[in-house]
Amino acid sequence: MHQSELRRDVSVWGSYMWGYAAVGADIYTALGIITLAALGLAPVAFLAAGLVFALVGLCYAELASAYPLAGGGQYYTLRGLGDFWGLVAGAALVLDYTIDISLFAVVAFGYFNYFLPWLTFGHHALDFTVTLGPIHLAWLWLLETLAGIVVLTWLNVRGIRISTGLNEIAGTAAIIAQAVIVVAGFVLVWKPDLVAKQFLYNQPSLSRLAFGSSLAIIAFVGLETISQVAQETRRPATIIPRTSIGLVISVLLFAMAFSVLAMGMVPPSEFRGHEGDPVALIAGHIPVLGIVAAPLTAAIGALIVYVSANSGVVSASRLSYSMSQFQLLPNWFAKINPKYATPARAILVFSGVAIVQTLFAFFTPGPPGKSAAIDVLADLYAFGATTGYLLVFISLLVLRLYDPYTPRPYQMPFNIQLRFRGRPVWFPLLGALGLLGVLFFLVMVILTHDTARVVGPIWIGLAVLIYVAYRRRHGYPLLKSLPRDWETATKQVLQAAEEFKSLEEYEAALAERDIAERARLLD
Repeated sequence: MHQSELRRDVSVWGSYMWGYAAVGADIYTALGIITLAALGLAPVAFLAAGLVFALVGLCYAELASAYPLAGGGQYYTLRGLGDFWGLVAGAALVLDYTIDISLFAVVAFGYFNYFLPWLTFGHHALDFTVTLGPIHLAWLWLLETLAGIVVLTWLNVRGIRISTGLNEIAGTAAIIAQAVIVVAGFVLVWKPDLVAKQFLYNQPSLSRLAFGSSLAIIAFVGLETISQVAQETRRPATIIPRTSIGLVISVLLFAMAFSVLAMGMVPPSEFRGHEGDPVALIAGHIPVLGIVAAPLTAAIGALIVYVSANSGVVSASRLSYSMSQFQLLPNWFAKINPKYATPARAILVFSGVAIVQTLFAFFTPGPPGKSAAIDVLADLYAFGATTGYLLVFISLLVLRLYDPYTPRPYQMPFNIQLRFRGRPVWFPLLGALGLLGVLFFLVMVILTHDTARVVGPIWIGLAVLIYVAYRRRHGYPLLKSLPRDWETATKQVLQAAEEFKSLEEYEAALAERDIAERARLLD
């Protein structure tokens, strides 16, 4: 195997589970903090974010099946908008993935700490806190999180097959557990009159609703993980659209079910103090089953959220691997470990970044009796996601216009035919709608998230400085793109992915284009 080649070890179920491990776990993280923010209108916040998520999913299904390379949104932005914007998109998504590692590791041990009173004679995780001025440091929770990140780093250096197997086991258990909780909750406990009461009489202010709605986007972040492992997926043009659409449907159903279920079981105020294990709180209110369901849900929640942190390690390393191959980062990141065939250097670097972010979050001042870590990391998570998704939607529109020849095994529905530069192209109406939706959420994040509007742009700025220094050192243009033979690259990718039908379609489209161009010149 060539040193820079990734091994194709991801199957259909593995591809779905990579996405589910990243997105399906979000409800375990987001339910509590979003309900506390949006109160009785929490389902509305989830629905608004979920509709935008569905459009994001359709967008990624098209782009990942057309361009099955590691890099995801960064690669699509590079193809559509050029090197500089590819760097910006990559920086935003790397922020998301490193936050993914730290945030989900924190929440995973929040669920694990559900069992802590059984082991420490009634003491909870926040009982192990030291006060350093305005900082209330939950030191035990911090140490657990750091140890968890180190274990994930070791697993990913050894290979994606191990990670994929872990995803499949944890994801299957999570789907079964979520289905049982939802069905049992609606049948045994749920009260529609309580939902109506919360909706009518427990409404947040407009600013809090905007904050909750923008925060709700984190309940659906992670779909890009499927595209990040596209270069390691067998037959990606066939598999990725199916897994992406299946993921969108299943996650949207579970997210809405849990938000409506919560409103009909407990008042939003009961989630205070349970930001780290909100689904276990819901399960504990189910009669008869609750005594078993709550600890079982906590155990499965810890596992699936931990696996989601694992997907962050994979995505950050694959993204930096892709960026270095296109001269957006030093080639050092593209080196593949000869023994394990993984980008071990990138894994170590960005896991280290996640550790720094975790320390920053835990050392952020907050109110007594509550760790600020989850709130801080969730703020940054929302910023990275909306920034990256915005550039991906813009790239979708541009690529439809400037690269109509690349086969698209799946296209977003509802297109209108236009003429561009003398040739017919299909313009995606849902793509334009998705662009507006993500732009709205990005504006809400900037207006309502104090940490995100400061740290997010600083992170992007640092990435740009590294990019400028690297490009100047090698004599590359700063704002212009390096010349690239995208046609040859696309042929090689389709050949390597064994998508021979798409390869034939691509070559035929290019031949037809060349004939038309020669005819035009002769006229």
